[in-house]
Amino acid sequence: MDRLGLAGTAAQAKTLTLCWAAWDPANALVELSKDFTKQSGIEMKFEFVPWTSYADRFLNELNSHSKLCDLIVGDSQWIGGSAENGHYVKLNDFFDKNGIKMSDFAQPTVLGYSEWPKHSPNYWALPAMGDAVGWTYRKDWFAKPELRQEFKTKYGHELAPPKTWDEFMQVAKFFQNRVIDGKKVYGAYIFTERGSEGITMGVTNVMYDYGFDYDNPKKPYEMNGFVNAPGAVKGLELYKEIFKCCTAPGMTNAYMSEGLDAFKSGQVAMQMNWFAFFPGLYKAMGADKIGFFVNPSGPNGHYTQLGGQGLSVVAYSDNRAEALQYMKWFAQPTVQKKWWVPRRLFLPEGRVERPGLPCERTVCRRLPRLDEHV
Repeated sequence: MDRLGLAGTAAQAKTLTLCWAAWDPANALVELSKDFTKQSGIEMKFEFVPWTSYADRFLNELNSHSKLCDLIVGDSQWIGGSAENGHYVKLNDFFDKNGIKMSDFAQPTVLGYSEWPKHSPNYWALPAMGDAVGWTYRKDWFAKPELRQEFKTKYGHELAPPKTWDEFMQVAKFFQNRVIDGKKVYGAYIFTERGSEGITMGVTNVMYDYGFDYDNPKKPYEMNGFVNAPGAVKGLELYKEIFKCCTAPGMTNAYMSEGLDAFKSGQVAMQMNWFAFFPGLYKAMGADKIGFFVNPSGPNGHYTQLGGQGLSVVAYSDNRAEALQYMKWFAQPTVQKKWWVPRRLFLPEGRVERPGLPCERTVCRRLPRLDEHV
């Protein structure tokens, strides 16, 4: 018996198109979705575009009421506009009818990817891709005996992945303009892209640690004294200092792909980027060259920037019923387990690194752990 109502017949078979950015998690979803086709008879097509084109392409599709996408993994910041403008199907009744409980998902991902208005029980997406900012470092460089001795002599402690922003600055300055293996290298890579979200996704990793907040937690949209709090200014100044002192030349408008290239090519000692890219980096570089650490802490706390997307049904789709079938299938605990487990990044000695849970608003207090055993 098909309890999920996914079984189809040849006469009923249709094709759904799912839209997202072109990256490794999207490729993983293609493979996972083959199970949906086997169970339902509904074929899946995928429209993936580079991250640099992702927002322009799919926001244009939504604003023009295009029927291209039946399902879309839309960026978290689209949720409000897409709900208000009728681009997404509201999912409350569908969730209730099919026993899909948002309490089964991590509350911060529901808040970040699914709700509009925020803190209201109105759902426009299912959490699909939880992500956060983390760091990679050149493990082989950090292990060089001569560098370790020089660093310890200069700073009085071991050369290691930094836990605080003060330690981060020491490491970044130590590696800046150094020659390693016959090549000039630089201290760090950080997000600087200005066309979409890049610079915001980068600088807030520091600003929150120093006392920044978007608004008054007790009075929404009251921003004065929070966005421009003294600590927020200090965090911004520190990010500017990192850029000026310790990054590679020319990285003035750089985001995800530029960071991956800089790290893989041996330009930088440390790289800021999203956890979703780390499995591919680990596979490409190997355990001897790449290590990982969580966002450093500051005097006002320990935060990391939340990223990620939710899965929505596009309101203009001619295949809404089938798209909701896919949503129902994707929400199953057994499918969710398959979706998350293979994308963990397995480290040497059985350790696994994976994102912690993002907390209130756009940041996370519970950071990824490096010591969690499988």
